[in-house]
Amino acid sequence: MIKIVRAEEFRRSTVSSQDVSHAVAEILQDVRARGDEAVKDYEERFDHVRLETLEITDTESYGVSDEYLRMLKRAAKNIRAFHERQLRRGFMFTPRKGVILGQNVIPIDTVGVYVPGGTAAYPSSVLMNVIPAVVAGCRRVIVATPPKVMPEIVAAARVAGAAQIFQMGGAQAVAAMAFGTESVPKVDKITGPGNVYVAEAKKQVFGTVGIDMIAGPSEILIIADKDNNPVHLAADMLAQAEHDKLASAVLITDSKDLAQNVAGEIERQLQDLPRRDIAREAIDNNSAIILVEDINTAAKIADTFAPEHLELCVAKPLEFMNRIHNAGSIFLGKNSPEALGDYYAGANHVLPTMGTARFSSPLSVDDFVKKTQFISYSHDALMQDAGDIEAFAMSEGLDGHARSITVRRDS
Repeated sequence: MIKIVRAEEFRRSTVSSQDVSHAVAEILQDVRARGDEAVKDYEERFDHVRLETLEITDTESYGVSDEYLRMLKRAAKNIRAFHERQLRRGFMFTPRKGVILGQNVIPIDTVGVYVPGGTAAYPSSVLMNVIPAVVAGCRRVIVATPPKVMPEIVAAARVAGAAQIFQMGGAQAVAAMAFGTESVPKVDKITGPGNVYVAEAKKQVFGTVGIDMIAGPSEILIIADKDNNPVHLAADMLAQAEHDKLASAVLITDSKDLAQNVAGEIERQLQDLPRRDIAREAIDNNSAIILVEDINTAAKIADTFAPEHLELCVAKPLEFMNRIHNAGSIFLGKNSPEALGDYYAGANHVLPTMGTARFSSPLSVDDFVKKTQFISYSHDALMQDAGDIEAFAMSEGLDGHARSITVRRDS
């Protein structure tokens, strides 16, 4: 049964991290040394399948219905439209005669997207990771997903614009993309969620390649006033809880009646939820309904919590949103459930978790570009600033820096 508590009684659950660093380091080293053969050995060991080839090449026949394919394309269109508006151009300006400054925005060349298998498969994650990279202009985007690949994953990868799809999972897939193998291209950045082994592998290869983030368990926080349907709120909380046993669903309300009705409705809806065992554990261990005296207090709690998903089921959600500074994605009003963002609306569903929304952002086109800056001074312009530069260098004890300016005075 979900707990109904006061704000001061609630503490976010902490996730104890399994120490897999040594095992992951061995896998990374082995794949780096033996390439494809090592990946195939680990797939046989962990996924119980011996692969002839890593790349999936026969993808012209998606193996999904025409209607499913049309649905994927409609969702992809929405996601593409949202991310195209994130594109930024470089700039160049002349602050004074003889001086040019600027910045170029350059797509990352090759990106690897990890798509997990396990208790569920997520073609939506394929769209959310691949499309921003394609929009950014990355030359090649590849997808890695564990063997026994669902046709929905393959279809989503092709609709999104992935260049290649590889059937490999776990730390060995991260290693193959980070270091390259005979058949897997070396990438410049790896994105996408995964289990503890994937997360640890991403940590260990960071620096060799870029990564997006280390994602924790999924979470939702809902702020709701008394004028809400408890059936809707309970459904939204269970939608999050069914992700996995570590997921978190929290409701903040100023209505005791609503709190009790939502708690009862959660129990009713759990009865026929196919993933009820997973959702039950998430609800009992990591979730709560928080009662507050005033709904305005909820904004302060939300900012402290910095949730991955935040639903504002209040009278004036746009106005209320102005009080929120820390959240991954905000869903405004009673008809904007979090599932809308998971699949279809267009905003990205790869979001900061575990309070990291205090300092990080949703996955976007920005994650798939890099910036290069440039500087150009004429001789006259350099001489105007020479004294300041020399003085600055000397104050740091770097005579060579100062001399590189001085030698140009008479040349």
